[in-house]
Amino acid sequence: MSSRKLVAVLTGAGISTDSGIPDYRGPQGLWQRDPSAQELVTIGPYLASSDVRRRSWLMRRDAGALNAEPNAGHRALVELDRALPTRVLTQNVDGLHQEAGLRQDHVLELHGTARRVRCTGCAYTGTMAEALDRVAGGEPDPACRECGGILRPATVMFGEALDPEVLDRAARIAQLCDVFIAVGSSLQVHPAAGLVEVAVQAGAGLIVVNAEPTPYDEPADLVIREPISTALPALVARLTE
Repeated sequence: MSSRKLVAVLTGAGISTDSGIPDYRGPQGLWQRDPSAQELVTIGPYLASSDVRRRSWLMRRDAGALNAEPNAGHRALVELDRALPTRVLTQNVDGLHQEAGLRQDHVLELHGTARRVRCTGCAYTGTMAEALDRVAGGEPDPACRECGGILRPATVMFGEALDPEVLDRAARIAQLCDVFIAVGSSLQVHPAAGLVEVAVQAGAGLIVVNAEPTPYDEPADLVIREPISTALPALVARLTE
């Protein structure tokens, strides 16, 4: 790192809602509208039930997340990265930070990526786009082409632990940063939300940008409730002046 301040940004589902990707826990979130949808991304039911897998593939097909485009919030973080040493720690699996132009090595995907799939039975990996093409072609539960095993998204599903190596890297960034910005996250999902506490205890300034209250609003130096697509570009402009 250079001698300039290191900025760590934790992003959650809220940063992508303006790209047409719904959040999960907000007042209009997916779990509020359809609580049964959570089992479609829970590892136990997914592995145990072909019906759950079929519904899960249909959900991915209908969500159209691969067609989403970065919004002003994503683009603002690219500008921040150009001006100051920045690392984005994202709870999102949509890949929109990279699509906006952030370098892959400046983004740490805590929960994996929904743009790829992997087999539960062998080492095969492939693109989500190809798997969804197979669903559109009439395969309701596409199996691994290599071994016939169960295909799954390359994400951390409910019931699974985060990759300890990825989490260690994220914690190290949180310890080293001068400013920690939490954007569009309920800050209720651990261990990702615990990165805020790591940063604060290490002396970082804390900024929370979220529509709803979070458990970390009280220790924050600044809390912003405005829409992310307008609030984040304005915040980045202030930080980079």
